[in-house]
Amino acid sequence: MRPGPRNAITDVAGLRVGSASDPRLVSGATVLLGDAPFVAGVNVMGGAPGTRETDLLAPDKTVQEVDALVLSGGSAFGLDAASGVADALRAAGRGFAVGDQRVPIVPGAILFDLLNGGDKAWEANPYAALGRAAYAAASQDVACGSHGAGTGATVMGLKGGLGTASCVLDNGVTVGALVAVNALGRVCDDEGRFFAAPWALGESLGDAPGRMPPDWEPFGTAGPREATTIAIVATDALLTQAQATRLATAAQDGLARAIQPSHTPMDGDLIFAAATGARPLPDPVWDGLRLGHAAACCLARAVAWGVRAAAPGGLLPSWSERFG
Repeated sequence: MRPGPRNAITDVAGLRVGSASDPRLVSGATVLLGDAPFVAGVNVMGGAPGTRETDLLAPDKTVQEVDALVLSGGSAFGLDAASGVADALRAAGRGFAVGDQRVPIVPGAILFDLLNGGDKAWEANPYAALGRAAYAAASQDVACGSHGAGTGATVMGLKGGLGTASCVLDNGVTVGALVAVNALGRVCDDEGRFFAAPWALGESLGDAPGRMPPDWEPFGTAGPREATTIAIVATDALLTQAQATRLATAAQDGLARAIQPSHTPMDGDLIFAAATGARPLPDPVWDGLRLGHAAACCLARAVAWGVRAAAPGGLLPSWSERFG
């Protein structure tokens, strides 16, 4: 495997990412858009998820493709970000055709960032507007760190953030990951070495694997005790919805490698998988196995990039403030 040219999920051709943030709110939203509808699946392993339209992603459901996927802060309020994206898609003439109507299919997931020090005393839910702004900002450039759904994210003892990574397999298939890292657990050891370092592809994620401290309690102040890391893995491979669901399941290993502990009762850890279908897999069984491994590796790297790029300032120190 080697990193893609951008080392971002947008190395998968036909995908764009947009993020919008509110610095007063200390929160935001991120959208993954396809130039055309794409196959999607989902896997949830955390104990406290918050979701929209994930039931529709089961392989036995009628609609087999989606128009966009949304990651948002704001806990349950943040689900409204997907409504803003759906409104923008409808205005653009996108969506599942039902008679003379178009219904955009926009599954979404949220993380808990309500205790991160931002001003949450709104009178009207701000997340639909953030979703619309993220849609309008969509491009092939993906900003890591304190952007979009990662704006107010935290991990144990540090700021979290929005991260991305990609890889190209030797069969030409591209895999990418996008993650809002907002975990109850830790992502690095006491020297700042990321647990994801063994899966780096020439990147500077530490010169040695991160070591689990004797006690995984924080470096200092823990910060919020509710969390949720939400992510998307994507590929240009031709997958069925069942295969996309399996890809999302395999990618959960990336969170387990990069975050210790992960999938806790207070995390809603969720992964979407997206497949644009541009490249048929010569061997669906063997290539599917390699695809799942690549997705897990990409996601682990994306977790580290999201935390490493977090901006200084806020309730908790950023990685650069503590270790940079």
